[in-house]
Amino acid sequence: MNSAGGVELIWDQPREDARRQVLIVGAGACGCCAALAAHEAGADVMLLERDASPSGSTSLSGGQIPAAGTALQRKAGIDDSAATLAADLIAKSKGKCDAEIARQIAEASGPTIDWLAARLDMPFKVVDNFRYPGHSAYHMHGTPRLDGAELLGALVAALARAEIDLVTSARVRRLYADAERRILAAGIARPDGQTEIIGCDALVLACNGYGGNADLLHRHAPQIAQAHYHGHAGNTGDAVIWGQALGARIADLGSYQGHGAVTTPQMAHLGWACIAEGGFQVNAEGRRFSHENEGYSEQAAKVLAQPGGVAWTIFDARTHALGAQLHSHREAEAQGAIATADTVADLAGRIGCDTQALAETMAGVAEMAAGRRTDPFGRDFTASPPLQPPYRIAKVTGALFHTQGGLEVDGTGRVLLEDGSLAPNLFAGGGAARGLSGPSDWGYLSGSGLLMATVLGRLSGAAAAGLAQVSTG
Repeated sequence: MNSAGGVELIWDQPREDARRQVLIVGAGACGCCAALAAHEAGADVMLLERDASPSGSTSLSGGQIPAAGTALQRKAGIDDSAATLAADLIAKSKGKCDAEIARQIAEASGPTIDWLAARLDMPFKVVDNFRYPGHSAYHMHGTPRLDGAELLGALVAALARAEIDLVTSARVRRLYADAERRILAAGIARPDGQTEIIGCDALVLACNGYGGNADLLHRHAPQIAQAHYHGHAGNTGDAVIWGQALGARIADLGSYQGHGAVTTPQMAHLGWACIAEGGFQVNAEGRRFSHENEGYSEQAAKVLAQPGGVAWTIFDARTHALGAQLHSHREAEAQGAIATADTVADLAGRIGCDTQALAETMAGVAEMAAGRRTDPFGRDFTASPPLQPPYRIAKVTGALFHTQGGLEVDGTGRVLLEDGSLAPNLFAGGGAARGLSGPSDWGYLSGSGLLMATVLGRLSGAAAAGLAQVSTG
């Protein structure tokens, strides 16, 4: 028996209360996609969710999925390819992700979006007026409100239409395995204390990473462990704990996706377009402190390093409108996190800094936007118009959204063991699998979390169904 963090791996054959060909742990985007794909492949599927209703990191996200070569892109006249997306993923990670997996995920991204668009009872769209840092094409796709909760709601509705068993309030606490490391069953606990054991022929771990596990955070990502956690409390690292006990390969546990513009105290993240298209950040002294647009993930640590762990994002009506395409940005506005200021003095009053210091910062950014000055932090402001009053301002902090390290998998989501062989019947996707960010926070390409969730969900579900059908044959 191996146990940690409230979950355990038991090397024994249990007595089963029920059985399914494919069992999936976690009903976020990854688990839902895995269930839909396994069901389409003809497998008998059950999806287990610890909460009373599915939520997870998907619901807290902006709901945008990068993909290349989709029907939506072709219809919009957007020239994109899997090779371009793969190159962007590899470049953002500075070549430190698994390049072959990045290429395979990019290749499957277009078909996955087309597959989702055909199954969700709402339109998908391409975001074609803004590119995130590191995106060399308009890769992003999303539901109408660009809202992760909207995306997950559509996925759960698709499960219901397909009559797939979704069992909620079912916390998986035990996995059972044999001497060959084959997963035999999952033991679930109910809120009333009742337990059940569900046997399976294949298991998909879609239970995200360990952002909600303080011990694992302090051990593997101490630099972000004290930050506001903007993910789901249920992401307690169960997949990593089970994987370690099983002898699976695990990599990049220090990697995570942060966000450098989460409003405080409201804790709603701004749409990054308000920064990327000409906005910037200052500290309590009214001074810029970084290249804000290298990426929103690495900006979290830069903001946290400022006095009080906060900064102020300054933008204008034009960039506000771009940011407000994202549901969370509109939520921040509705909660009063975004204020309007007519003058630099008004902005300084909001910050509590010296007006002259902020005026010098504002003038410097305007000079950079006009091409008359070079940014000492290396940012190019010339691609966007200079900010114009009335300005917008929001007090922000840095936050942790989700971890990026996890179980190493092949191109179908099959878990790799320490000796390089494939686990007999275990799959992982989304935040349970090793991400594409490399070893740190700077390697996260915007949207790659949902990319790994949806693509590996679809691929692992189909592969698990094929494996289960062979084994029951």
